[in-house]
Amino acid sequence: MNGKDYTKMWEGLGLNIENHAGLLGVLTNAYKDIYLSQNNRPAAMEYFDFVISEVHGLRIEEIIAAKEAGRKVVGTFCVYVPEEIVLAADGLCIGLCAGAEVGSEEAEKFIPRNTCALIKAFMGFKLSGLCPYVETTDLIVGETTCDGKKKAYESFNEITKKVYVMEIPHMKTDEDKKLWLSEVKRFKDRIEGLSGKKLTVDALKKGASVANEKRKALQRLSRLRAADPAPISGLDALLVNQVSFYDDPLRFTSMTHKLCDELSDRASKGTGVADKGAPRILISGSPMAIPNWKLHAIIEGSGAVVVGEESCIGERNHRDLVDESFSSVDDAMEKISSRYLGIDCACFTPNTERLDNIKALVERLGADGVIHYSLQFCTPYMMESYKVEKAVTEVPFMRIETDYSMEDFGQLKTRVEAFIEMIQ
Repeated sequence: MNGKDYTKMWEGLGLNIENHAGLLGVLTNAYKDIYLSQNNRPAAMEYFDFVISEVHGLRIEEIIAAKEAGRKVVGTFCVYVPEEIVLAADGLCIGLCAGAEVGSEEAEKFIPRNTCALIKAFMGFKLSGLCPYVETTDLIVGETTCDGKKKAYESFNEITKKVYVMEIPHMKTDEDKKLWLSEVKRFKDRIEGLSGKKLTVDALKKGASVANEKRKALQRLSRLRAADPAPISGLDALLVNQVSFYDDPLRFTSMTHKLCDELSDRASKGTGVADKGAPRILISGSPMAIPNWKLHAIIEGSGAVVVGEESCIGERNHRDLVDESFSSVDDAMEKISSRYLGIDCACFTPNTERLDNIKALVERLGADGVIHYSLQFCTPYMMESYKVEKAVTEVPFMRIETDYSMEDFGQLKTRVEAFIEMIQ
């Protein structure tokens, strides 16, 4: 961090100061070992290093200042929450802590032990007093993308008293589209009630533009990763995608384009973070929230480079834009609804779009292999991994199921090294 003492702020949020200091210590050491030890990093990554160093400090100060100015803070766990609507109400839309193994003992008082690590983590962060983002929120938006989350949100609401759940249809028939449109409209009404602001066409256009520009910056980053040699490591690209859920969207967009300018120059000069021809891996599957960097670190520590993430922390988050050509609030709801229903989450059945998107990514990014990553007990992605394996026939494929712990690091490294050796 910048040397400032944030203890008083954290105490005001009700954090467990001792446990929180321990978490930041572990996070700092992990970041140094995994990120700052990399060679030939783009200079523009210094900004994202700073964001991580202040993720529980300066950024929380900014959020608190926004709240004091009357802005509302909406916390989310999923890319199905329409960010445009929150932005249109001059609100802040932030991702919540769910990427580390913390507070499991406390979480298991509310949920089964064999629950996926992401669900257990967001419960654990709150119950252990470790997530300042949860404490700053005025509303926490859940969604019915899986049965585990759906039931966990009931307990989470008992704990926080501020959970709002959106119903995600699990098919894409005309009736499902009507259901989802009604959910988007209901969410708009909830945000209007929370903010005290009636959303206008102009406000919605502004919100859509801000969200779209952020997505365009991430799309540009994704395209640049197709260069060989890769101008940026998978670890650094993952970090940028993770930061997109926390940072101020306008500032993030500007700094991501600055990074992309540098990457474009590196690509034109043939400057890369790995040798030209190094094995190129596409990771597909479950999301990876901060500080879940384990699989990328293993892959890139084994001589390969990760060139893409077919994930909610990746392509699924920024692949599609909202059509900004709407002329009424109802039309805006239709277009926002349409954009979000196009997301190919594994909760859908059938889900052939996801298979097509993975195959297209393999070709566009020049991937030499696909590693399908599933969090343990994440049934939708574990089930779909078999369909993905059948669909991806042009390159080698491997399935990995793991959690947030480091206990299986050595075992995974052995498997990944064998997979990369097969590719070479």
